[in-house]
Amino acid sequence: MSRYGPRIAALARRAERDREAVDPYTATADEAIDYLREGAGPAIWLYVEGRTGGRLVPFSKAEFEALERAMNRWLECYACCHGVELDAAFTLREAAELLLETRNVVDTAQLLTCVPERRTVTSTRK
Repeated sequence: MSRYGPRIAALARRAERDREAVDPYTATADEAIDYLREGAGPAIWLYVEGRTGGRLVPFSKAEFEALERAMNRWLECYACCHGVELDAAFTLREAAELLLETRNVVDTAQLLTCVPERRTVTSTRK
């Protein structure tokens, strides 16, 4: 077990509870943001912490899978709040790369899940 083991276990438990509790009929866009800021974001950032700073943290296979599953559960919660059913299977690496590029967990989730769908702006000027 890595030094991150207890944090990963806590995140995994909370993600499962949140996924079971989210109600697609009453969930709001504000709740979607909460799932990202309080769940998916910290999960992705824990992975980033473990992969940067000069020393590679040796996550066990179980820890890595639990952390990735937790992130995906929160992305499912996020999508659910927007009325979209999603079976998320994103990798921590792709999420971490997007988070480092965008520096914004909401943008990261939107790019990964395509939720909400981005609107294309067209010009009416001639």
